[in-house]
Amino acid sequence: MSDWQPAQRYPDPAIVSVDASFDRYRLALAKIERIAHGFRWAEGPVWLGDARTLVWSDVPGNAMYRWDEESGAVGVFRKPSNNANGNTRDRSGRIVTCEHLTRRVTRTEHDGRLTVLADAFEGKRLNSPNDVVVRSDGSVWFTDPIFGIHAYYEGEIDTPQVAPNVYRLDPDGSLAVVAEGINQPNGLAFSPDESTLYVVESRAVPRKILAYDVVAGKTLANRRVLIDAGPGTPDGFRCDIDGNLWCGWGMGQAGLDGVHVFNPDGRLIGRIDLPERCANLTFGGVHRNRLFMAASTSVYALYVNTQGVAYF
Repeated sequence: MSDWQPAQRYPDPAIVSVDASFDRYRLALAKIERIAHGFRWAEGPVWLGDARTLVWSDVPGNAMYRWDEESGAVGVFRKPSNNANGNTRDRSGRIVTCEHLTRRVTRTEHDGRLTVLADAFEGKRLNSPNDVVVRSDGSVWFTDPIFGIHAYYEGEIDTPQVAPNVYRLDPDGSLAVVAEGINQPNGLAFSPDESTLYVVESRAVPRKILAYDVVAGKTLANRRVLIDAGPGTPDGFRCDIDGNLWCGWGMGQAGLDGVHVFNPDGRLIGRIDLPERCANLTFGGVHRNRLFMAASTSVYALYVNTQGVAYF
């Protein structure tokens, strides 16, 4: 995508209102910007507000990169990264990362040291932790599909020892399965009040975004299909303060590559069309009103008229 150019006029035609309710989230004088490119598969963006820095993974590139908001400079954050994928921050501001190669979830301490949070369940190795969120009580919730062990491109081939589950890791170190029977769980996010957990079922036909009630902050109940993706491919996503889901989307064709935005009822209200499939995204910037989109070989940014849910 080296020849990509931003829109030549305002409003940016790549920002599409599918429903009139999306109009309020569009800024007439904001364009999609590409802030970095040249990666194999960009994933797991996380905003470090205290450093005004975005960090993301290049999974098969075996590296994590950083972008400085003030200067626009792009540099290496960590290399090798153990084929890192999803990232988030915990409530102490430390980065929590899913690693495919080592099949574990780690935490980057304030001094840069790595702490292993989880690498096995009941004595059996995890598959390849993929995406991760941290609840306000400090518990770490992550998905564990087999994507990192089915080829040598973003991990190493191996036979699964456990089913692809969704896990909750409590601050005391105990690990529990909170959702099973999902055909390769992928992206996940909490609703703003943390009463609902959303999970992508990435190998269902068609693919789906599931919703669960969070019971007492510990378990999940009332599994239901919130969004039928049809021909699309949802991946990672985050919620804004109104409960809308901003979802990385793609299938290698116009209208399906970019970001799809759904209201809390699961109705598609808007799109951000990108020239590449979008894997994951996060909100950042000084006011959490800048959407950062990790999309295949590039990272894009767009100011929007809402804010992401504060997770730190």
